[in-house]
Amino acid sequence: MRIRRILAAVFATAALAGLGLTGAATATASAGSVTPASVTPGECTDNGGKIDRSTPVLPTCRGGMYDGQTVD
Repeated sequence: MRIRRILAAVFATAALAGLGLTGAATATASAGSVTPASVTPGECTDNGGKIDRSTPVLPTCRGGMYDGQTVD
């Protein structure tokens, strides 16, 4: 009888831990679609943009997927 209770507690804990891992994986997957604040020169040109160096502070990617993002 005691073993059944222990096994039930172990399975319940494992099930709750699995739910927590699923939520964390979902949060990580949705965070991957956020547009970065700045991109590399290769990312800009590989995705159809051109680097505009005439901007005052930092170069900017013009056109393509990262249009308007600063270039590091």
